[in-house]
Amino acid sequence: MADRSYLSWPFLEDRHRDRAKALDAWAGTLGTIDHHDTDAACRDLVARLGADGWLEATAADPADPRPLDVRTLCLSRETLARHDGLADFAFAMQGLGTGALSLFGSDAQRAEWLPLTRSGQAISAFALTEPQSGSDVANSTMTARDDGDAWVLDGEKTWISNGGIADVYTLFARTGEGPGARGLSAFVVPATTPGLGIAERLDTIAPHPLATLRFDGARLPKSALIGAPGQGFKIAMSVLDVFRTTVAAAALGFARRALDEALARVQAREVQGKPLSELQMVQAHIAEMALRVDAAALLVYRAAWAKDMGAPRVSREAAMAKLYATDEAQKVIDAAVQLHGGDGVRSGQVVERLYREIRALRIYEGASDVQKVIIARAALAEAQP
Repeated sequence: MADRSYLSWPFLEDRHRDRAKALDAWAGTLGTIDHHDTDAACRDLVARLGADGWLEATAADPADPRPLDVRTLCLSRETLARHDGLADFAFAMQGLGTGALSLFGSDAQRAEWLPLTRSGQAISAFALTEPQSGSDVANSTMTARDDGDAWVLDGEKTWISNGGIADVYTLFARTGEGPGARGLSAFVVPATTPGLGIAERLDTIAPHPLATLRFDGARLPKSALIGAPGQGFKIAMSVLDVFRTTVAAAALGFARRALDEALARVQAREVQGKPLSELQMVQAHIAEMALRVDAAALLVYRAAWAKDMGAPRVSREAAMAKLYATDEAQKVIDAAVQLHGGDGVRSGQVVERLYREIRALRIYEGASDVQKVIIARAALAEAQP
């Protein structure tokens, strides 16, 4: 078992430690998850996570709307990712998909949807990305036209996690209050809305439910607007400020599992009558892996702690955590594959699955290059006289 002393770090409280240990034990009872039928697997995982109370942390309680606890979200994602990527995905999307409602939703919107998503009775999704505007959110072209007693949606969203199985989408569209970022608004969209269709299901190297959504004159009541018109960009960025750090935590969970697998491998495997672990080159790999895991953990839980403590600035810290944790997890997992030799690239091996799962985390919720821009702009702004 790899080092778990990080749970005693001062960033965390006893309630976080208790949750991490209990969730770890719960995740150990999941058994084999079918990664070939991801729709069914994710529906089952959401239902099980909800039934046992783990999803309550993913959204605000309408009766007691305290802020989302980012450390709880991060520990949950790290723990679940260490066990299985789909378990992490199922948990994470319940939070990301309803983040706008937790932070900006009306009492009626929160009362309608959050009890369902927190209990696992409804699956949520976050519909932001478009075919021509991935990281450039301000360049979104999907429209929401004011038509008297309704909003009329036209356009496409793509790379939407839980697309095709979600019951409700948080969606961002151009309402035209101003150019660029100032003209976007956010909406809550039931999956049963007429005019909403699944244009394409998307396959990736690590299977997840993903789809392109098409909106053709889809009508929503005026009450579907989240917040005020023109607040969509602010809402989206506020949600990402919370959940971007949790992506780093998921990468950390993958990296911890890779380190665990590597430690077990090098102690059990022998070369010329000696364990691999006695070779200095192998020890160098292990040292670098352990260093990368601990450094990533420090950045993740610093960012989560800062957000929970009400720090005035978290975008820089969240960007640092996501950039470093995801990039370094890729290196840790690659080293684990190398230490497994031929078995490392054999289909069905844990490290082979981790190798496929980690890659997308360096792209979604802001690619690594975007995080560098955020960090650089923050550093430059602080250097101004």
